[in-house]
Amino acid sequence: MDDGGFELLLNLQSLTDEELRELADRLAADEKEISKRRRLLHAQIDILRAELVRRLKAKHDEGAALVKDGDISMLVDILSGKTRKSSTGTEGS
Repeated sequence: MDDGGFELLLNLQSLTDEELRELADRLAADEKEISKRRRLLHAQIDILRAELVRRLKAKHDEGAALVKDGDISMLVDILSGKTRKSSTGTEGS
C-alpha cells in the first residue's frame, strides 16, 4: 500500500469498485508476502534454537558447566533493566 494507505482507507466512499478491488488485492498480496517472511523467520529461529540445544547437550555430555560464574547476576541485571559496563568501558545494551 502507498504511504497514504490509512488515509485512503478513511475515504473508501471516494473509491470506485475497481479501485476497491485493486486495493483489496494489493493488501492480500502484502499479507501473503508478510506471512511468508514470518514463516521463514520462524524456521530460521527453530534451526538456531536446535543448534543451541545441540551444543548445550554436547557441553553437558563433555562435563562442561552450562552456567558460568556471573550468568545469573547478568540475567538479573538484564531482566531488571540494569546495564553493565563492558570491558571496553562503554555501556552495554
